Amino acid sequence: MSQLRFIALVSAVFFFCVTCKKDPAIPPYKTKHVVIIVMDGARYQETWGNGELTYIPNEAVMSLNGSVLTNFHNPAFTYTNAGHTAMTTGYDQMINNTGNEFPLYPSIFQYWRKATGAPATKSWVVSSKDKLYVLTNCDNPVDSSWDNQYMPMYDTGINGPFTGYREDSATFNHAMDIFHVYHPDMMLINFKEPDASGHSANWSAYLNGIIQDDIYIKQIWDYLQSDPYYAGTTTVFITNDHGRHDDGHLDGFVSHGDNCEGCKHVMLLAMGPDFKENYTTAESYVLCDIPKTISHLMLFPMPTGTGRVMQKILK
Repeated sequence: MSQLRFIALVSAVFFFCVTCKKDPAIPPYKTKHVVIIVMDGARYQETWGNGELTYIPNEAVMSLNGSVLTNFHNPAFTYTNAGHTAMTTGYDQMINNTGNEFPLYPSIFQYWRKATGAPATKSWVVSSKDKLYVLTNCDNPVDSSWDNQYMPMYDTGINGPFTGYREDSATFNHAMDIFHVYHPDMMLINFKEPDASGHSANWSAYLNGIIQDDIYIKQIWDYLQSDPYYAGTTTVFITNDHGRHDDGHLDGFVSHGDNCEGCKHVMLLAMGPDFKENYTTAESYVLCDIPKTISHLMLFPMPTGTGRVMQKILK
C-alpha cells in the first residue's frame, strides 16, 4: 500500500469515528416518558430501611430493573405540598400546605410543555389529595409569564380542589384510565397512604397502606412495560414527599414536619432504560434532584431549580 493511500485510509477512519461519536441525530437517552409515583409519608425504616423489605416486596423485585438510593432525603420542609413542590420545581419552598398557594417557580410540566408544544392532556397530576392540584401552576413574583401557562391536566381528590381526599384505590383506577385514554408523557401520581393512616395513629393501617400502594405501584410498572407506547422508553421514580418522626421522638410515626432523620430520610427507586440495573448507591441526593434529572433525560431546558442530575445512577 502506498503512503498516500495509507494516509487517506487513516483519515477516512478517523473522520468516520469522530462524526459517529458526535452525531447529534443519535439521542443520548432512551427516555421519552416519565412517571413519578409518590407513596405519601412512608418512613424509610418501613420501606428500604427495613432489612427484610417486608412491606414493599414488589418494589424489592422491581429494583432488579433499576437503582435504589439509600441516602435520599427531603432536607428542608417535611410536609406534603413542600415535598411535592421540591420534586416538581427543584426548589425547597415553605409553601402553604392547604392548597391555597401555588409554587413560586415553574415545574417540569410547564417547562416540558413549553419546550415540546405538547397539549395539556399529555401531562397530568393525579392525586388522592385534592390540594396537590397546586402542582399544575406557579405564582412567580418576578416573572409572571409562566403563571397560568403551559399547565398540565389534573385529577385530584374526590372531585377536584377542596373536595376532600379520595381513596388510593380510586386514584389508581383514575390513573390507569388516563394512561389508556391519553397516554401522557409526563405524570405524577400521589397515593395518600400511608400518611393518612399514620395521622390517625393506626399502626396496622399505616403498614397496610404501604403494602397496598406497593401492589398498585407494581401494577402500574407492569402496565408500562407491556403497553407498546411506553415499553422500553419510560422512566419511573418511586419516592416519598416526607417521612415521619423517629420512634421516641415526639409522637413517633403519627406525625412529621421537623428535621429529625425519620422525617427527612425518604426512599427513591429509579427505573427505566437509562438507569443502572440491580444497583444500590449511598450517594447523597435530594428531592430537588428529581426534576433536574428529568429535564436532563427528556432533553428540555430547566434553568431554575437548585437540584443536580443524579449521574451516579445513570448508565
